[in-house]
Amino acid sequence: MSVRPPTMTDVLRARRLLADLLPPTPMWSYPALDEACGATVHLKHENAQPTGAFKVRGGLTLLAAMTPAEHARGIVGYSTGNHAQSLAYAAAHFGAPCVIVMPRNPNPAKAAAVRARGAELIEHGADLGAAAAHAAELARRRSMRLVSAADEPELIAGVATAYLEVFEQAPDLDAVLVPVGGGSGAAAACLVASAVSPGCRVVAAQSAASPAAHDSWRAGELVTRPNRTRVEGLAVGCGFALTQRLMREHGLADFVLLDDAAIAAAQWRLMRDAHTLVEGAGAVALAALLADRERFAGQRVAVMCSGANASEHEVRSCWPGDGAAAEATAAAVASGVGSASPAGPRGVTAR
Repeated sequence: MSVRPPTMTDVLRARRLLADLLPPTPMWSYPALDEACGATVHLKHENAQPTGAFKVRGGLTLLAAMTPAEHARGIVGYSTGNHAQSLAYAAAHFGAPCVIVMPRNPNPAKAAAVRARGAELIEHGADLGAAAAHAAELARRRSMRLVSAADEPELIAGVATAYLEVFEQAPDLDAVLVPVGGGSGAAAACLVASAVSPGCRVVAAQSAASPAAHDSWRAGELVTRPNRTRVEGLAVGCGFALTQRLMREHGLADFVLLDDAAIAAAQWRLMRDAHTLVEGAGAVALAALLADRERFAGQRVAVMCSGANASEHEVRSCWPGDGAAAEATAAAVASGVGSASPAGPRGVTAR
């Protein structure tokens, strides 16, 4: 069944709704990042959200659109973590039962946060695809509303409010770099940029070890791909119809792939140079900028720092200390990005 794509009217409605629920997040510039990237970098701190990630905007918008009867039935979602926290947070706010299915052995911090918000957490399957199938079966058996990880107009409209803030905070951007798992963030960025800043390029970034969204966009049709990335927020094995449609119709400029070592290196650089703790999915947009300095040289670039929910193991693994993984991270940090001393942020432009 075809899903109606969200419009800018939907985004503006979501903005009015969220104004009473979430304050705008800051966007900072850091001299050390500017030097490393050869560009003026504006880091959008969605890691400052109450759930630690941008997804909460979508969860609240989706639950707000549901009727009291739908709230009473409750929702079932599937996620590797941040979408799950978003739904649990929104369900608690609206008093709706919430069931979340995660692949087995999830990030302990994300799983604990979901349970702490009152959701029922079920671990099932080796990957997100298996979790999604189980969630669909649970929703059918319990007569609850199944919430897709990406193909939900309200989710995308809510996420798009972050990009309204980006263009208010820095109206003359040349490019916005966006992380992609299922693609709700990139779809939202394209929708907003095409309406309010059509000269700004939106560039999507994904792990090369889980390239389903990238390959779907390149092929012009939905494909499935092996899902091998260590970056759980990017661990998606299939394309989603609605997000792919929006990226194509609203002019995604490019879609790039990064290896997991480069993503870990960007995590470390954000900790060192921007005093910012992020998970891998929150660092992949910066990794794309660091990997292609010449392309963005001298430009004003927004980088979406989408989430901060890194496990302790993940934080330790991106530290350039001992071991093979650390050596790969250190090499990725060193290659082509120069050396920059830590420096504080330069200016905040939250509305």
